[in-house]
Amino acid sequence: MSIEPNVHELVRLVEAGRIDDALHAFYDPDVAMQENQAEPVVGRDANLARERAFFGGITLHGNTAKSITVGRDRAVINWVLDFTGGDGVHYVIDQLATQQWKNGRIVHERFVYDSAATRAAG
Repeated sequence: MSIEPNVHELVRLVEAGRIDDALHAFYDPDVAMQENQAEPVVGRDANLARERAFFGGITLHGNTAKSITVGRDRAVINWVLDFTGGDGVHYVIDQLATQQWKNGRIVHERFVYDSAATRAAG
């Protein structure tokens, strides 16, 4: 079974701002998610709380998938996250989400981005 339809539906949900729906539909209950080299946050519920806290503290202008690459059990999505932070500064983060899938769900996801290049949008 190809993961490609699931990956594209995940992207559709995230771009529509339906993060909760995406996590419930496509993330394993024991998923490990991490930012760059930080320790992973383990568990869908813990990651859902983390995502809600982040998105609840910003004004989102866009969360767009620039490109999607899908393999047998892996996917890479190039996300561009455009938001105004709680500090009032407008940010753009260009990141890669590398995903490992098993049985139609993401079991590991890592967001890779250059923290130094995360910039305030002009």
